[in-house]
Amino acid sequence: MSEETYDQEYRPAAHSFAPCPTFSGTFAMMPASYRRLLSVALRSLTLGCKFVLVFFLARLLNPEDLGLYGLMVVTVSYALYVLGFDFYTYTTRELLKYDRSRWGEFLKSQVALTAVLYALAMPGLSILFYQDLLPWTLMSWFFCLLVLEHLNQELSRLLVAVSEQLTVSVMLFVRSGAWAILVTALMYYDVDYRTLSMVLGAWLIGGGVAMVIALHKLSRLNIGGWRADVDWRWIATGLKVAVPLVIATLALRGISTVDRYWFEHTAGLRYLGAYVLFAGLSAALISFLDAGVFSFIYPNMIKLHHDGNDDGFNTEFKRLAIHTIVVSVLFGFIALLAIGPILEWLGKDLYIQEKYLFPWVLAGSVMSGLSMIPHYGLYAKGLDSPIIRSHLAGFIVFCGLAWVLVDLIGAIAIPVAVLAAQVLILCWKTLSYFYDTRCARQKTYQKYVRK
Repeated sequence: MSEETYDQEYRPAAHSFAPCPTFSGTFAMMPASYRRLLSVALRSLTLGCKFVLVFFLARLLNPEDLGLYGLMVVTVSYALYVLGFDFYTYTTRELLKYDRSRWGEFLKSQVALTAVLYALAMPGLSILFYQDLLPWTLMSWFFCLLVLEHLNQELSRLLVAVSEQLTVSVMLFVRSGAWAILVTALMYYDVDYRTLSMVLGAWLIGGGVAMVIALHKLSRLNIGGWRADVDWRWIATGLKVAVPLVIATLALRGISTVDRYWFEHTAGLRYLGAYVLFAGLSAALISFLDAGVFSFIYPNMIKLHHDGNDDGFNTEFKRLAIHTIVVSVLFGFIALLAIGPILEWLGKDLYIQEKYLFPWVLAGSVMSGLSMIPHYGLYAKGLDSPIIRSHLAGFIVFCGLAWVLVDLIGAIAIPVAVLAAQVLILCWKTLSYFYDTRCARQKTYQKYVRK
């Protein structure tokens, strides 16, 4: 699943926030419809750049470097939740209740919490290197990228709160898309640039430029209230809101993080490169669904449920289901047909040899995409408990099944376990959604009978 999906997984859509008419910026004079169109175009272009990067890294880097790059990406992405703790879900709601002259009170408290989380998490993350899960040569890259990605993520969320979605889209393109194309071009035309350090350096530069853009935009907000004391009681209240959600997110993300390390431990770093390639290709489905289906439909589902419009909600839910199923089936069919020519073009015998992994990895992504149908139905109704429980159960099933099967069938046990976990999550969310729907209908019927 893409980063945007996870950011919006349990909370209202960005466009549900009230606009900030006094906030001026580079694109302030552009009509709103043009800004939305440009924002969608930038996000789509970012997805395309990331997709192209996977292809060319597989062609231009050796499998070991591709495997290490995959480990870096998933580890940085996972660690972001530990550092941020999804506390922004609480902070953003609080900010929108008050004038910007008081925002500093809340942001200062969030910064204090972040400092505590950094102090606790950073030594723990060093274990990755002491236990040789990641090589020591990547340690400085890892921590620099982690801090930069976390700062960019929090700054982006603050910009979303003031309805600067276009600026956030520009940041996302710079930190995830533009550098990918530039480094791909350099590596393609010059053999000397075909190193993992070159890729990580480009990633770092892209993140740095994105942060400069965000800081420039935020410097014009005139936020006040920074002299207020840190409110630890307010932080404790926010943690009660954020902790259950971040646990569920860590469980779901844990599947797509632990699987890489487990596969590398079972098969070796060289073969992990093939797994990373297949996982990257399959993950494009979730990115396409997020950009082309979910982001357009589920915000309206939230509004319709809030307004009590059950018929409208059901119509939108069916539309979400149909579009998701059609896109998933088409993507799966095309991917199975295209994987052969793609691997031939890459020209690496290892990837062709490990082709048998691809259907399993692809099936896991398809199940993950389909599970978002009941997921957004539950989320739009404010039913977080089934979502949290399904993610925890899925992670437990993944770990248990992989542990049992890996000695029996080898490394293929990892994508098999991922698929089983995603099927469980899909079934759990689907049954929960229809159970809630049936209960709601019974309550409506009973009220009608009483009348």
